[in-house]
Amino acid sequence: MGDSRVIQSLALFGFMAGLAAYASDQERAEVSEPGGSPSVESKWGYYDGDPVTKWNPDGRTMTLLTELRYTDPNGAVWIAPIGSVVDGASIPRYLWSIMGGPFEGKYRNASVLHDVAYGEHKRPWQDCDRMFYYAMRCSGVSAVEAKTMFYALYKFGHHWKFPIKRGKPVKYEGQMVARAVARAEPIQRAIPVNPAQINEARDWISSTDPTLEQIEQRANAEAR
Repeated sequence: MGDSRVIQSLALFGFMAGLAAYASDQERAEVSEPGGSPSVESKWGYYDGDPVTKWNPDGRTMTLLTELRYTDPNGAVWIAPIGSVVDGASIPRYLWSIMGGPFEGKYRNASVLHDVAYGEHKRPWQDCDRMFYYAMRCSGVSAVEAKTMFYALYKFGHHWKFPIKRGKPVKYEGQMVARAVARAEPIQRAIPVNPAQINEARDWISSTDPTLEQIEQRANAEAR
């Protein structure tokens, strides 16, 4: 009888020890296992810095007090330097009703970068709009919302002629930059924002989940 109890105790002890070892192995696997789903930040690029702004006396614009950097998924670096003045003008005002304001919530970082990029005209506007999409996704904006914004910007944004063909960025002084810096000429946009088209595009995006290329094709086809 005594031997039976000893054997049962040893069996129980062995079972508990095995269970503890299994749990430890599982914990290590969860921490170190490669090939897991990528984080939002790594998939859509990453930020360096957090924008701090102050309202200017005009009540419409804000000045950036800290630098904001964003590296997009292609490795290109976008910078909003200290002293940049932003007002959300690069985003059609109709979209503000969807966003809740360009400098609110998840849209803030992307809006600051987009305003600065549109003000500089150092890269093709198409690249600036794609950056805006990637930066929104990096900040946690949903695919439908971000793609709707991208469509509206592509179709109704304040664009400019860029004399250098779009190309992959090159490395210069340790950073990925545009292939060339050239003087850009603004294009007078004759197409006012059409809310009905934006709403139709949003429904299409929600139901089909198109690529950015497909969204561009739709906007170009509608312009013909």
